[in-house]
Amino acid sequence: SMKKISEAILGVGVDDTTIDLFESQYPVPTGVSYNSYVILDEKTAVLDTVDARATEPWLENLTEALAGRKPDYLVVSHMEPDHGANIAKLAALYPEMHQFFGADAVSKERRVVVKDGESLSLGTHTLTFVFAPMVHWPEVMVSYESSEKVLFSADGFGRFGAVAKFDEKAD
Repeated sequence: SMKKISEAILGVGVDDTTIDLFESQYPVPTGVSYNSYVILDEKTAVLDTVDARATEPWLENLTEALAGRKPDYLVVSHMEPDHGANIAKLAALYPEMHQFFGADAVSKERRVVVKDGESLSLGTHTLTFVFAPMVHWPEVMVSYESSEKVLFSADGFGRFGAVAKFDEKAD
């Protein structure tokens, strides 16, 4: 289900506890989490999609978070399937998205390739894109939201395991 990070930032990611091997090689006994967020402002941004294994619950979370709004932007921080598998699906569901940050899954006129350090204003929230090559893979970038001081770190600082499993241990 959707998680409220702040009034404007909502977590719409999904836990996958049915997977036993990530990328067919890494054992994940407690599953994995696919992280995705929505920022609601004058413009609405979705940060990353999720793996195809989790499309339906992600779309349910996203629909709940958007509450009838249409996303203006999709920010793609990383092209691996656990981040980008639903890019084309999201673009097809919301053909009116003004711009698109990502790779060749969507037509050129809907795409903007950002430069390192470039910013995007959503209204009171501003995202600055910082390239992080080889923190994980060569094309990874992170997004920093300056009004609330939130870093969307792609796979930096990540670990395997479903978020709910960590929450259970904390109880």
